[in-house]
Amino acid sequence: MSESSATSDNPEFNRLWWHSRRGMLELDVLLIPFIEQVYRGLSAEDQARYEKLLTCEDTDMFEWFMQRSRPEDPDLQRIVDMIVNRVQPD
Repeated sequence: MSESSATSDNPEFNRLWWHSRRGMLELDVLLIPFIEQVYRGLSAEDQARYEKLLTCEDTDMFEWFMQRSRPEDPDLQRIVDMIVNRVQPD
């Protein structure tokens, strides 16, 4: 989804898409494709985990995605693992 297509019929998805744009390229290249290609197919629980992830600090997310540290919250760890495994499958 490009910026112009961020205005679909689903305001909640649009809000999440805009919150996925972090302004840090390393995060944007992970989060934007994830929300565009994966988010809608997630269970309600995993969608809630993604929303929770978006409330975290960029510096924390960067550390988690670069696998320099791990979130203490198991819900956050699950969604971080899903995003990392999408770009670095086993």
